[in-house]
Amino acid sequence: MASSRNLFSLFHKPRVIPFEFLGQPSPALFSTHIVGDTPILVRDFIHKALYDQNVGYFSQKSASVGVLDSSIKFNRLEGRKAYMKHLDKIYKQSDVSWFTPVELFKPWYAHGIAESILRTTNLSVPLKIYEIGGGSGTCAKGILDYIKLNAPTRVYDNISYTSVEISSSLAAKQIQTVGEVDSHLSKFRVERRDATDRNGWGDVNEQPCWVIMLEVLDNLPHDLIYSENQMSPWMEVWVERKQGEKLSELYRPIEDPLIKSCMEIIDMPDATTGGSRVTSAMKSIWAKVFPKPRWCWLPTGCLKLLEVLHGALPKMSLIASDFSYLPDVKIPGERAPLVSTKKDGSSSDYNSYLDAKGDADIFFPTDFLLLERMDHYCSGWMNQQKDGKSLKRGKKRRTLSLDTAAFMEEFGLPTKTRTKDGYNPLLDDFKNTKFYLSVPTHNVK
Repeated sequence: MASSRNLFSLFHKPRVIPFEFLGQPSPALFSTHIVGDTPILVRDFIHKALYDQNVGYFSQKSASVGVLDSSIKFNRLEGRKAYMKHLDKIYKQSDVSWFTPVELFKPWYAHGIAESILRTTNLSVPLKIYEIGGGSGTCAKGILDYIKLNAPTRVYDNISYTSVEISSSLAAKQIQTVGEVDSHLSKFRVERRDATDRNGWGDVNEQPCWVIMLEVLDNLPHDLIYSENQMSPWMEVWVERKQGEKLSELYRPIEDPLIKSCMEIIDMPDATTGGSRVTSAMKSIWAKVFPKPRWCWLPTGCLKLLEVLHGALPKMSLIASDFSYLPDVKIPGERAPLVSTKKDGSSSDYNSYLDAKGDADIFFPTDFLLLERMDHYCSGWMNQQKDGKSLKRGKKRRTLSLDTAAFMEEFGLPTKTRTKDGYNPLLDDFKNTKFYLSVPTHNVK
């Protein structure tokens, strides 16, 4: 039986090593490009390490994203052992590192998402869907296929599906995949841009729409804050280059607005304030006797994206799926990432995020309770609450988090991914993943 870590690795999104990194170049090459003479915040370091057009892990020069030639016939497999053997065969035949769940379980994974949209949306107005980070286009094609076959004809005829994709190679692949059905092309388009750039969204669009993000949140940049001990104030962490190509951390007082906002949403107390004198004295003694450094990772990239989406699409409905926890994390801190690379067919994890200089993936768990708080915050409700207006107006969003198994049992067709002996990888092997649904209430103004 495969370990939970192996299953995690198999089912995670395409972790494709860019062509220029398939060899073993000197780490100095990466650090020179990622960090210059001026220190940068951790989120900027992570963004460059992952997305820089020249040396980023998800460079547009990467090999093709994993696409299965045909859907897996689960009902022909005897059980778990047969499924794992089939997966092993698929990976050996492919030149990619990973396949997404929406690819492994096509078309059923995308069909479940499409069904959740059809049950929730107001079909009296044209259906408009945005997908951020659409990969190879498998989700878009699956949703369009399902709506064409299961929704009223007018819904499919008037649908608009826009993929917001930062990679030029993936943008081209999406058009190719969706174009397998001729009628889809007139309803589908790709906008190659960064979804976190507000300018790319244009004027505010007051029309209802859907935004889909499958395994996007885990690769959004995070910030890191540090405290020397239990009584010391939090400091924001910067990355600097010193002594040639060596990277190190630099600690500064909290000043960055995005970090401050994230800490406010989490409701993180200042370590130097609060509590009685006796309590503070006890904490001070404890910190001196047992000093314990603290690290905390803040999803500032997610916060920025939500701010942009709520600002541009105030009546959007959101559906996101991602990892609720990650196994075997070596890096310290709450919500710490895995930093993983793959060489010669085997994966290995780094002990420090600073070791990821374009040759490794950096991916984070999603705190779904915090995601919900950020969603409400960016919709404007939490600000109203502090102003004492929430009693009159109420929340602007209705939100729900579901385990992947629960989501697929409700909206999907689980029988389609079940093997002969009853084993169902879609339901049984995604214990560390969840779906998040968020729709606007009538309190939208």
